[in-house]
Amino acid sequence: MRPARVAPPGLLASILTRARAKALTHDEIIAWETGSLLGSVLASPLRFLRAHPHCSDDDLREAMQSAGQQAAQGLDKFLSALGTIASVSPLLGLLGTVIGMIEIFGAQTSVGAVANPAQLAHGISMALYNTAFGLAVAIPALIFWRYFRSRADAYVLAWEHQGAQLLQELKILRR
Repeated sequence: MRPARVAPPGLLASILTRARAKALTHDEIIAWETGSLLGSVLASPLRFLRAHPHCSDDDLREAMQSAGQQAAQGLDKFLSALGTIASVSPLLGLLGTVIGMIEIFGAQTSVGAVANPAQLAHGISMALYNTAFGLAVAIPALIFWRYFRSRADAYVLAWEHQGAQLLQELKILRR
């Protein structure tokens, strides 16, 4: 999620400068593709155009959309795991609490056993710690998941805007 790895500043400007000068090289396209996720999105119509010089604008748009979907999936790769941790942690804590409470009350109701209030309180306290630990994991995980989810969405929106600019410029340059 680091900007330099996902969407380096000035990348579109440098691509547009080279495209306007009609000086794009194969090595530059490869460097943009491998340098960042935005680079892979913006380089995709350039690569497609080099392979198919007489293609339509829709073909270029499709090439970029395909690359954009792959790049967005790359951003989301670890977000689903973080979201799952945030969702499941409180449930696991609650499960531990319920199991602990069952154990406490099961032990207290043995035949002929006298309930010890201090032992009962200690057992309930330990069972509630399970919930607290589940929440202690879930709350930060949810905060980070929301933060990274909004960053990923912002990146994808910026890619769409920059991609549209590049496609418009390529359309003009191809005339």
